[in-house]
Amino acid sequence: MWESDAAKAAEYATAKIAVWWDMKDCPIPEGYDAGRVRPSIEAAFKKLGYSGPVSITAYGDLIQTPNRLLRGLSSTGVAVAHTVSRCICSRMFTDMLEWRGQNPAPGSMMIISNQVAYVFSWDLIRLQQHTKYNIFVAYSVNSEYSSTLRTCKEWRWKRLLEEYYKQPDDTIIQYYKRSETGAMFHCKTCSFHSQSLEIFRKHLASKNHALEEIINPGYAQLASVTKKWGKNYAAKAEHAAAKIAVWWDMMDCPIPEGYDARQVRPSMEAAFKSLGYSGPVSITAYGDFKQTPDHLLRALSSTGVSVGHTVSEVIYKRMFSDFIEWRGNNPPPATMMVISNHVEEVLADDLAGLQQGSKYNIFLAYSYRPYKMSVLVTSAEWLLDSLLAVLEQTKHLLRKCSETGESSGIFNCTLCFCDLKSLDDFRKHLSSEEHAEEEGYIYDLIEDNLSERKLEIESKVFPKSKRLRKAFRSSS
Repeated sequence: MWESDAAKAAEYATAKIAVWWDMKDCPIPEGYDAGRVRPSIEAAFKKLGYSGPVSITAYGDLIQTPNRLLRGLSSTGVAVAHTVSRCICSRMFTDMLEWRGQNPAPGSMMIISNQVAYVFSWDLIRLQQHTKYNIFVAYSVNSEYSSTLRTCKEWRWKRLLEEYYKQPDDTIIQYYKRSETGAMFHCKTCSFHSQSLEIFRKHLASKNHALEEIINPGYAQLASVTKKWGKNYAAKAEHAAAKIAVWWDMMDCPIPEGYDARQVRPSMEAAFKSLGYSGPVSITAYGDFKQTPDHLLRALSSTGVSVGHTVSEVIYKRMFSDFIEWRGNNPPPATMMVISNHVEEVLADDLAGLQQGSKYNIFLAYSYRPYKMSVLVTSAEWLLDSLLAVLEQTKHLLRKCSETGESSGIFNCTLCFCDLKSLDDFRKHLSSEEHAEEEGYIYDLIEDNLSERKLEIESKVFPKSKRLRKAFRSSS
């Protein structure tokens, strides 16, 4: 959860709030007045500073739901939507997409369900990187799955209903009077709508409805519209001339055998320009460079590519630390590019979480295609071989670099946090006792962390006391 004071922004404080409620996961508690649901939710929002109009839709298999509950909800303006249980999430998500399409940001979305982390989060995280809404969540059971969906507030469902509305009953009457005609009753299976509970009940009991639920009950899987977003897009006006920063994992994606390292920068810049990007480009290559030939490092540096020495065990920590520092110094609009085969496993969740706050353009490159689409929304992706293809436009720059042979990139040791201006100084540092001690210290820390983790697992799997050990063996 990423709680924030989002309501302090005036445009969100009075903007629309839409609520989608899974009544199967989060039912109305026994003995609770259904007429209190809306005022409880509105009171929770008002406590956070939100006063915009609230729309609420409750989803579930409503054939056995008592009329008093449905009438209590409808009378306070809560729309009621019938669907078979296995399709609740997909129906909710389809309506969310429709609402987002009809209500541009700013706005707020609330999901009341136990399935946010398991079912909704991947698509919502991608949607939020494209267009940001404030997200709120309520659930009856905590999820064991950790999601990077950025939310403004999360509640326990029963606590929200019990704590946030404590007004006298006469206030409830005002809600009934405000919605005398009642909200709509929907049958999602048959696309049937009515404001009459009696007509709605007749429809659910009809032969036509029963046949439709057998023949065409709907899809359980979400309609994931963001999976169509996987192509290289032309630069938007605000990004065309903005900065581009590249972080390149050379352990994962090395320079191909026989490739002229001086072609790396001009090839990347040519690829960017083909999409309409012309802003200044900074490139940092990360790797263990103690055994890397001098001619490669000199060639990279001669075209302005900075070189950052690290070890495989901490390379992504160092890259991510540099992401954060760069983002802090370079507010959007700007473009960030990562060259690595392990973005999805190591960096995607953290970057996607950041992207839901401050939105940057994202580029990716890799030496082989990922096995699945990333949760991270990108504007362009390349195979490294195609990105580094020899281009005619680069020849004049290559001649210039070979003529001068001057170093313009920085040599950096990310382990010792020091910058060196020349390759000779860089080599001396990497072979120094000071560097060897720092590298050894890092390996010791890694070993200590692994040992602590091992002990933690052993303490959970193999209890220490005789009584617990006996219980553990008997249960085995």
